[in-house]
Amino acid sequence: MAWTGKILRVNLTEGVCVGEPLNMEWARAYLGQRGLATKYLYEEIDPKVDPLSPDNKLIMTTGPLTGTCASTAGRYSVVTKGALTGAIACSNSGGFFGNEMKNAGWDMIVFEGRAPNPVYLLLQNDDARLLDASDYWGRSVWDTEEGIKERHGDPMIRVASIGVSGEKGVKYACVVNDMHRAAGRSGVGAVMGSKNLKAVAIRGTRGVRVKDPKRFIEATDAAKKVLAENAVTGQGLPAMGTQVLMNVINEVGALPTRNHRDSQFEDANKIGAEAMAEVRETDGRKNLVTNAACFGCTIACGRVSEIDRTHFSVAERPEYQIVSGGLEYEAAWALGAATGVGDLEALTFANFICNEQGLDPISFGATVGAAMELFEEGVITTARTGGIELDFGNAKALCDVVELTGKGEGFGAEIGLGSKRLCEKYGRPELAMAVKGQEFPAYDGRGIQGMGLTYATSNRGACHLRSYTVASEILGIPEKTDPLVTDGKAGLVRAFQDATAAVDSTGMCVFTTFAWTLEDFAPQVDAACEGEWTAERLLEVGERIWNLERQFNLAAGFTGRDDTLPGRLLKDAAKTGPAQGRTTGLDRMLPEYYEIRGWTPDGVPSNETLSRLGV
Repeated sequence: MAWTGKILRVNLTEGVCVGEPLNMEWARAYLGQRGLATKYLYEEIDPKVDPLSPDNKLIMTTGPLTGTCASTAGRYSVVTKGALTGAIACSNSGGFFGNEMKNAGWDMIVFEGRAPNPVYLLLQNDDARLLDASDYWGRSVWDTEEGIKERHGDPMIRVASIGVSGEKGVKYACVVNDMHRAAGRSGVGAVMGSKNLKAVAIRGTRGVRVKDPKRFIEATDAAKKVLAENAVTGQGLPAMGTQVLMNVINEVGALPTRNHRDSQFEDANKIGAEAMAEVRETDGRKNLVTNAACFGCTIACGRVSEIDRTHFSVAERPEYQIVSGGLEYEAAWALGAATGVGDLEALTFANFICNEQGLDPISFGATVGAAMELFEEGVITTARTGGIELDFGNAKALCDVVELTGKGEGFGAEIGLGSKRLCEKYGRPELAMAVKGQEFPAYDGRGIQGMGLTYATSNRGACHLRSYTVASEILGIPEKTDPLVTDGKAGLVRAFQDATAAVDSTGMCVFTTFAWTLEDFAPQVDAACEGEWTAERLLEVGERIWNLERQFNLAAGFTGRDDTLPGRLLKDAAKTGPAQGRTTGLDRMLPEYYEIRGWTPDGVPSNETLSRLGV
């Protein structure tokens, strides 16, 4: 129950779609979504494979609770070997696509090989067909989604697609569904593009069954009540979205600014949630139109925004005078503080382009920040940028570059390499603020020590959604810890990593963990799925997933030497704020982390640990 028990295997090379039974032994060990798809990928490909080779596989995957009446149960993930990092990639997305896939009767779709010409998959319950996508190749996500719905005469079809950036191989291209929800990090869209797979269009009408419907409804109702009564999930996120963090993180001195040279941004108040809700003097309207929710979500943290019609970015561009997915915190930081741009409308425009062409705004903005430092130091000149003055704080330059990058043209093709490759190309690798090739999100490890260890050890490269210790160190959830100390952070990071891996495998959203613990997840999973599911079992599943991901990366060629941070965080102290004078204490946290993980001093899971977990 809850699992459909079926996966769809799509051989793009041969143009064949075949269903097969789900491996239930693996499902019981890895639950679903992130964990289960990682197990399939680990067993079916050589981790050393070129991510853009036909031998790499791309898996779209749901969790057992995806498509049920549980709150936020609309998630799906894209799992592959990442184009940006060469590491295990699992990018999670909301919206309505995951629900449609599950209601069509599929736990996973495994894409193999490479189509000789552009195609898209049309999946209508059991009817799976690969269709010609030549009419959509070279077109944006928005045009593709609208075109496929119109072609099939069904507005209820849900579409996940890539933009031109995915076709052109931008290393951090993402997969976008429902126009502005994205499986956003690690370059899963570039892998999809390398397979000549433009889109996946699904219509499902079968519903999802659970083991004990009465007990499941009781468990989900109780959990929804917890969300509604919590200050973060019941009040803060619905009203302010994730952008509520902008001024909070800036105040604690952990907002990376101008490529991490600074840890506070003087214009943070111009680009945060409060600014989005202010009435503009130019047109008497607000940037924020309303909030929005993904399938089944009772939190509704999403933003819907419109750009000031007098702003330079759209004044002569009527096609962008629209209402669409608005800024969330990570995007606003990357497009704003990381580049020194304090123009809210420019950030909204750049975010729209990222949605339209399928770019990860975190990696894009952070890469532009690195390019701006290279430009400031004279390493990159206008002769290389095509005349763009790539100064920190230049809003017009940001808008020009995002359009070029979305199309993989001109200097945008270089920005599309990501910061690691860009900085290596110009002989300044130390200016790339990345781990394992993936750019940092919006938290400075000098001001929030747990996040420094989180970035260094994250299996998919620098990532906040693998261990959000900000919840504890800044928000006091589940208990308050001091963000400026290193003591206890190894255990904190491990606990967050294991719990998050389990949550990511359920089909529900990690934002619920602001209110829920695994004690809240367990009754819902237990009522839905065969077998007995306790909080302790879920935590073990999470630990098993984390160690399997580690094994994939080790087999791919990563070592403990990759569990590090740029010298800027390890050697250059924060200049202002509560963390002034501090660096990231990774040297104190990492050895303890390895020890409590049951790994060797060089970061390899011990035979005893692997045997205990059955990895």
